[in-house]
Amino acid sequence: MSRSGNIWFKEFPLDEANRRGANCANGHLGIELIEAGKDYLKGRMPVDQRTRQPAGVLHGGVSVVLAETLASWGAACVVDPAKYHCVGQEINANHVRAAAEGWVYGIARPLHLGRSSHVWDVRITDERDKLVCVSRVTMAVLATPMRY
Repeated sequence: MSRSGNIWFKEFPLDEANRRGANCANGHLGIELIEAGKDYLKGRMPVDQRTRQPAGVLHGGVSVVLAETLASWGAACVVDPAKYHCVGQEINANHVRAAAEGWVYGIARPLHLGRSSHVWDVRITDERDKLVCVSRVTMAVLATPMRY
């Protein structure tokens, strides 16, 4: 981390990240990255027919998709992409409150940014800022193969 407390290798590419996510799971679930602060990444996801389970509330697995999306983009943008890339190694989640409508918001912050691994804390809240899910994501930092 730099002296200014900014964790990003370069300015975080919000528009590019959302564009790249539009035609994959992120886009299908309505996940949007909305803010990159000096030491966090924030996203949101609707609670609607795409993200609810049959009982009518946010599917826990979809919360995990939001958490891994935030941690993965965060990790990828902390390292020098010419030298490293990051892949998910482990994720866990505790679902603490149901959400039935509106939006949920996730904020990912690094707990550890090491040379070979990162650990990210992701807190997902509802529109009233009530905790819905807390997740911890471990990312492996791997050398990017040289291209000739």
